[in-house]
Parts: sequence; C-alpha cells; structure tokens
Amino acid sequence: MSREPTCVAVVSDCPLLLYGLIRVVDSAPELQRLRGAGDNGTPPHEVGEAEVVLLNLSGSVRETCDLVVRLHERGRRMVVLSAAATQTDLVLLIEAGARGYVSQWAGEEELLAALRTVASGRSYFSTGFFGGRDVHKNPPRITEREWQTLRLVANGATDREIAAELNISEHTVHSHLDRLCSKTGYRRRADLTRLALRRGMAATEPAEEG
Repeated sequence: MSREPTCVAVVSDCPLLLYGLIRVVDSAPELQRLRGAGDNGTPPHEVGEAEVVLLNLSGSVRETCDLVVRLHERGRRMVVLSAAATQTDLVLLIEAGARGYVSQWAGEEELLAALRTVASGRSYFSTGFFGGRDVHKNPPRITEREWQTLRLVANGATDREIAAELNISEHTVHSHLDRLCSKTGYRRRADLTRLALRRGMAATEPAEEG
C-alpha cells in the first residue's frame, strides 16, 4: 500500500532561491508542495496544513527562532536552510523547535534527505559548516551507552524517544544524562547538544530503521 505524500511548505524571502527550492521539492514524488503557502508575498507563518516547513529567511537568527516557535506550537516540523551558521545558532533553533538544519550550500540530495528524515519524525542537522571539531581537549571517559544518549540528545530526541530507541527505561535515560552532566560539567540540554556537535556526533543522515 503506497504512502501518502508528505505535504511540504517552502518559505523564503529570496525569490530566486525560492524558485530553486520549489524545483527541488517538486522533483520528489514522495513530497507534495503546498502551493501558495509562504510564497508570493504570503506571510511566512501562513503555511496551511503543511506537515513540514522548509524555511529560509534573510533576517536575524532571533527572528527565525520566533517564527520557528510559532510554527512548532502549531505542530509543524521545521527544516531551516541557512547560508552561514554557528553552533550557537543551531542550539537556539533546536531549542525553538527546529527538527532540521541544513547549509544553504548543501546539494539537492542532502536537502531532500533532510526533508525525508524530518517527515519521518526524526531530526537532521548538517554539521559540515560548523568549523573544526574540538581537538584540543581530551574527551571525558564516557561509556558507549552515554555516547549513544548524547548523540540522540543532539538530534533533538526527547527522553521518551531516547528510551524507545535504546530500549531502556526513561529512568535509565535520566541516569545517563545525570552522569553526562557530572562528567562534562554541563547542566543544560543545550550545552550537551553543543558538546555533541563539537564532537561531530549529530547525524547527517540517520540510518533507516529496520
């Protein structure tokens, strides 16, 4: 039985880039672009019934975060396309509710991979444009299961989702997070996410579930 296409809204305040993004989305039969949502002068928060929103705005990161929060509260899954970014920008957008973050210099295949991944309920964050990894400090002694937990945190998973993915209880997830905080000195989830990104741990294309 064939699956219904995922409804995607493409939002950009750059007409030329918007045209290119539309062509990419329209090339994927499993994605159905919601026409007139967010383009042609339509306010970017008006994305109709789109399940996934591909968002590219030239304003500040804070303005983009504000829009991401509004759309996230309405149940939309956001993939943000950015020309330049820092780890701080990414953490802010994750906290706002973004489920995907892709460099504006990414190829068509990576962009489609991000949309497909987010449409499936997972997260996708490009890490190639975050500069070098932290190679000046030795990582703390962290167990394999703690690394797995940290990687899922960086990909936006909730405690319940981490428990399901690793086949452990939420109580055990909390224990792993407590030990990670103790070993790294970090106390906030955003700080753990930043650590994972420095270590290059955020998934660029999660493996298909079997």
